[in-house]
Amino acid sequence: MAEPESPRGPEVNGGQVRLERIYLKDASFESPRVPEIYGERAQPDFQLDINTKTRGLADGRVEVELAVTLHAKTEGNRTAYIAEVHQAGVFHIAGFDAQTMHRILGTFCPGTLFPYVREAVDSLVVRGGFPPVHLAPVNFEALFAEAVRKQATPAVAH
Repeated sequence: MAEPESPRGPEVNGGQVRLERIYLKDASFESPRVPEIYGERAQPDFQLDINTKTRGLADGRVEVELAVTLHAKTEGNRTAYIAEVHQAGVFHIAGFDAQTMHRILGTFCPGTLFPYVREAVDSLVVRGGFPPVHLAPVNFEALFAEAVRKQATPAVAH
């Protein structure tokens, strides 16, 4: 049976998550080879980097920042463009144990911010004179599980 969802956000085991605000914290676009690059017909290769960070605020509020960098490269590993977006949100999170809180901050919060990141990256790329970029959905549950697994695995000394 699905957990009930309140108008303020999901409620799980008596805890609550409420989104208070979403905002663009930083955005940049670089294309060092314009206008010459517009004459190239090769489809670029893409590298996508995703990072999150959190910052505790007062009264059970947390700022979650989702940073995405899209690096497009053409033949010869030459940069076509770099689009970087830092989307953030303030979430009020209360009534959870530390492990559940950690999971919410690593999955639910970035998942809530990602559609805004997708739109901002696409907008930057199009404004840079390139075809639209439609970032595929990201499975933050899988990324979180992988990060937890890596933390649990002791590092091997070389």
